[in-house]
Amino acid sequence: MIQHFRKKFILISTCALVVVIITIIGSISAVTYFQARQEVTSVLTVLSDNEGRMPARQVPSQSNFFPQQRLTRESLSQYRYFSATIPHDGGPIQVDNQHILSVSAATIRQLAQRVERRNTDRGQVLYNSSVYAYQVRRNSKQTLVVFLDESLMMSRARKIIDLGILLGMVSLVLYTIVLVLLSRRAIRPIIEAEQRQKEFITNAGHELKTPLTVISANTEMQELTSGETELTASTKQQVSRMTKLVNYLVSLARLQEQPQMTMIPVDASGVVNRAVKSFKSVAANADHQFETAVAPAITVLADENYLYELVSILIDNANKYCDPGGTVTVQLAAVKKNAVLTVSNSYAKGDQVDTARFFERFYRENKARTLSKNAGYGIGLSMARTIVYNFHGRISAKYTAGKISFIVSLRRVTPK
Repeated sequence: MIQHFRKKFILISTCALVVVIITIIGSISAVTYFQARQEVTSVLTVLSDNEGRMPARQVPSQSNFFPQQRLTRESLSQYRYFSATIPHDGGPIQVDNQHILSVSAATIRQLAQRVERRNTDRGQVLYNSSVYAYQVRRNSKQTLVVFLDESLMMSRARKIIDLGILLGMVSLVLYTIVLVLLSRRAIRPIIEAEQRQKEFITNAGHELKTPLTVISANTEMQELTSGETELTASTKQQVSRMTKLVNYLVSLARLQEQPQMTMIPVDASGVVNRAVKSFKSVAANADHQFETAVAPAITVLADENYLYELVSILIDNANKYCDPGGTVTVQLAAVKKNAVLTVSNSYAKGDQVDTARFFERFYRENKARTLSKNAGYGIGLSMARTIVYNFHGRISAKYTAGKISFIVSLRRVTPK
């Protein structure tokens, strides 16, 4: 159980860090990308305002959502841009390619005509594996199209994003390693408390057995001398209940101490049929119908004794809490690579119970049954869950169609 808790602690902590890293890197990436786009827009605006050329004087300030370095004549010289002017009277297209080397004048004219056909003021065109952002400025006489090679700005943005992702992954790996190494120390108080609880239950169980044995012996002696009375019968009933409770507590404590289980291929069909056979008379005496559907030759990797205990706990629980005249159903089937055991019982008020709490220690749904002779101790299902965990399987509970069902899934062993 502690190992399960430790793994869950590591998983939740790691998932929390993943969410934080994704949020931080995502925010940085988004801001970096929008800043790059903002830079492209600002440069294009400055060039468009100056007929596709570098401003002769001071560059006017640009109002941007994200703060960035102010554009100057010196900073503009790092960009690669070109422009084309298309006269409305059908004259030749004028080209300015002084600040670009990789695009010819003829290609600039073709790109400008392509942009003009789009009838958009802003956008992007792809040429020779490079992306050029453009901005269009129109007046009554001509159309000016300014192109800007945005690879410089976007490559800087991509480098920052890639670096952020790399640092995030490295941080996650290092954090996970440190968490695995220190997780046992982090949950040490829980481990110590659990260990002290187990020791107390075990010691108290052994200490309680002696006075219970004495009380039982004294009661039997009293019955031999004066006969059985209502008082002695009640005493024996309560001693029997207390003895069972002590045995359950000790068994549960031992189960959680990772007992030495003999994990071998076990005939699950035979074990389930054996447990069913032992409970048929009990169900009949309780006026319950008993239905079984056990597929033959299903083998699982488990400890045979603990597997029988698991099946017995589930059938006993179903029989105790089945409605009068109801039905207890036991099914074992092969589902893909797993063996699925389903134990169900009729329970008309099942929609009023919280099935998620069934496996809590000492949990009983019906508090009024606490003192009834058929009442459980709220330990059996907790023991069942521990056994299933030790088998590396899964157990769950659900309520459907007037029945409470407990489903156990164990890995099947296929014959070679």
